[in-house]
Amino acid sequence: MNETLYTSFFTPDEWELKASLEARLGELAGDSLRDDDMSRIEALLVEAIESGRISRDAFGLNPIINNLQTAIIVVDEMGMRRAAIVSILLHDVVKCGHITTDDVAGQFGADVAGILRGLVRTASLYEKNPTIESENFRNLLLSFAEDMRVILIMIADRVNTMRQIKDVANDEARLKVANEAAYLYAPLAHKLGLYKLKSELEDLSLKYTQHDMYYHIKEKLNATKAARDKYIASFIDPIEKKLAAAGLKCHIKGRTKSIHSISQKMKKQKTTFEGIYDLFAIRIIIDSEYEKEKQECWAAYSIVTDMYQPNPKRLRDWLSIPKSNGYESLHTTVMGPEGKWVEVQIRTERMDDIAERGLAAHWRYKGVKSETGLDEWLTSIREALEHSDDDGLELMDQFKMDLYKDDVFVFTPKGDLFKLPQGATVLDFAFHIHTNVGSRCTGAKVNGKHAQLRQKLSNGDQVEILTSSTQTPKQGWLDIVTTSKARNKIRQSLNEIESRQAAFARETIERKFKNRKIDYDEPTMMRIIRQMGYKQVKEFYQKIAEGSLDVNLFIDRYVQAIELVTEPHDVTIRSAEGYSMQQDEQLRQHFSGDVLVIDQNLKGIDFKLAQCCNPIYGDEVFGFVTTGGGIKIHRCDCPNALDMHARFGYRVVKARWAGKSKGSLYPITLTVIGHDDIGIVNNITSIISKEENIQLRNISINSHDGLFSGTLTVLIEENARLQALIKKLRTVKGVKQVNRN
Repeated sequence: MNETLYTSFFTPDEWELKASLEARLGELAGDSLRDDDMSRIEALLVEAIESGRISRDAFGLNPIINNLQTAIIVVDEMGMRRAAIVSILLHDVVKCGHITTDDVAGQFGADVAGILRGLVRTASLYEKNPTIESENFRNLLLSFAEDMRVILIMIADRVNTMRQIKDVANDEARLKVANEAAYLYAPLAHKLGLYKLKSELEDLSLKYTQHDMYYHIKEKLNATKAARDKYIASFIDPIEKKLAAAGLKCHIKGRTKSIHSISQKMKKQKTTFEGIYDLFAIRIIIDSEYEKEKQECWAAYSIVTDMYQPNPKRLRDWLSIPKSNGYESLHTTVMGPEGKWVEVQIRTERMDDIAERGLAAHWRYKGVKSETGLDEWLTSIREALEHSDDDGLELMDQFKMDLYKDDVFVFTPKGDLFKLPQGATVLDFAFHIHTNVGSRCTGAKVNGKHAQLRQKLSNGDQVEILTSSTQTPKQGWLDIVTTSKARNKIRQSLNEIESRQAAFARETIERKFKNRKIDYDEPTMMRIIRQMGYKQVKEFYQKIAEGSLDVNLFIDRYVQAIELVTEPHDVTIRSAEGYSMQQDEQLRQHFSGDVLVIDQNLKGIDFKLAQCCNPIYGDEVFGFVTTGGGIKIHRCDCPNALDMHARFGYRVVKARWAGKSKGSLYPITLTVIGHDDIGIVNNITSIISKEENIQLRNISINSHDGLFSGTLTVLIEENARLQALIKKLRTVKGVKQVNRN
């Protein structure tokens, strides 16, 4: 076989690095790899590279070197074995299409093929370009992966990538990778208890995204290292002597907080580096037998708190009830020398290994030497991933439940991600987006294919809801939907339709009665309705409203019934004319007022005026689709407009004012600045009070050194009136500036 292209794929340094990485991987993997695994993988790589299917990545890095480095991480840091190693090394061969996962199953085993299928599926999620920082996206990722080893490999791969890109020239790609590390991979590593890798991801992300902040903290840490080391030594020395005297075998080390952790504290506390006092923690690691671990940890705790005053609010007992990710430790904070607070962590050698390496170490201690017992390990990983660990304490009393078995995650065409219960239908999703969308839903396109209302959705489906302005909810829809939200909205809509039908039918009957000068008698009317076979009045009204029952037929029967029991006599007809006129006038005013015309594709969706810029009639505006499905209307010069267009351009829709502004008043805040002349407030309020349809709601004026500044809140109809008011206020003696907030 001619390997010229294969060998030239590596630089001399890379060729040398490849050999050393393969040797290191062989040492770590031990006998878990089969004798011919590496040679068969190499042969496939040679074929794929010779055919031009494998190339360097966006950073110019060699993918084969990267895969070897990633494989070493999953073995060394996570304790995984053959299936994970082979999957990583074959990933690029499968991704480029040189062989299929079925081929892999035949040559290397079903477990390797299963992991590779998970890696391919999860990679496909990025093509939909959703918001990766959302919790829903992490949940969908876990659901897609199926085998939790896929998630561990993805974390290891991102750690390796972050290590390798420090000197590459592609700043844009590096920034994207670094942001994903912070938003997606670090939280996953944290849930798994992979604290060492989590801290490394966060620090490197900070280094690439906030270069100045990272090096500012790093330089400060280097400058204060000698003083910190001296303080730690003085703190540790008496504790070591006391613990030794008590017969406890242990070693103590000081650990400086990560750069990312210090950065977060500086932001949260709004302070400088010098204002962060708990820069380090002391870790007491006891060499203890498993049966005596808790006893000896509490003994060490007693010795430390006898020497230094503890803060009772900062005791964390993860010995009695470990975290779901396997973490066990005692944490307390004590007042050390010079009045400095010091965090003290007490744990055993076994606990420390789990704290650094996560669940992989946990099961290594339980005797999982190879892939025997792996199912139990992966089940525990899934349990850890399925629990939110926002503060680390809520897990103690939380029952374990399989979240991802009961949820389904679907995308909109624009990439927004929604979570629904398993078994949810197209119609459920339509109501989940918005009530108006659900009420007018006629079907959908699921992954580009037409689907009916009752079609059930699957994980990762891309769903486009189809609507019609003539569509209304049907009684049968209640048998289609599975979510309580959709069911409640359908019932509510059906009740509203029934109410409208009843009002229309009743008004029709009353008008006919009036035209024929017939007295209206409620008991007689109800009796006739029952005689016509209607058990409920709403059924009768529905038939009248639909036109399937002739109202004149009903009135004829009513007249016959009246004539049987009463003699003709003069009747005073009760007129509803005044009421109807008033109602018509109210309706006319309601619908002829100021309206907003939104992008035609979003007709009928509720909108609200944004409070950040308070648009009024006449302002140039645009609409912004919120995550809840409604629309917020913003001024085009809103202070948030640039950010919304830049980051979420696909959610911006056109909007304009139409009709005439009548009766609607909008709150507007004005800032007024000028000289503090006598009577200035009276002059301002006098102008506003003389303006028709402008109400002064609030005024606040402060003066200092002959100058005043104040805010006015007024209710006003439209932009033209506002501009006229501002112009008049600027003519007031002493006023220098009048600006709309």
